[in-house]
Amino acid sequence: QVQLVESGGGLVQAGGSLRLSCAASGRTSSMTAMGWFRQAPGKEREFVAAIRWIGGSTVYADSVKGRFTISRDTAKNTRYLQMNILKPEDTAVYYCAARDHWRTPWGTPDYNFWGQGTQVTVSS
Repeated sequence: QVQLVESGGGLVQAGGSLRLSCAASGRTSSMTAMGWFRQAPGKEREFVAAIRWIGGSTVYADSVKGRFTISRDTAKNTRYLQMNILKPEDTAVYYCAARDHWRTPWGTPDYNFWGQGTQVTVSS
């Protein structure tokens, strides 16, 4: 089992920044990737960004490319989502997730383990 704990959400004005953290614990040695997803009220969960667990290559949704950066601190077993130039449409609950396979594209929500989510609210 893998446990994921998110932190760093909050309320920010449009144009501001937030950094989300996702601390992983448990049997993480078999993980292949970690992703960030978000879900706004009344909408489906959508992909935001992902990073390979080892190697560190990344992928982003077009809606956040150039504004968000996913990174990792392997010593702390923590992944981050730096969010800059936030917009009201970025308002959502953000979830981190981890997977131990490559069966499906890593932009799909086919992840084995999920965090509890953290609320991000961007005011206009």
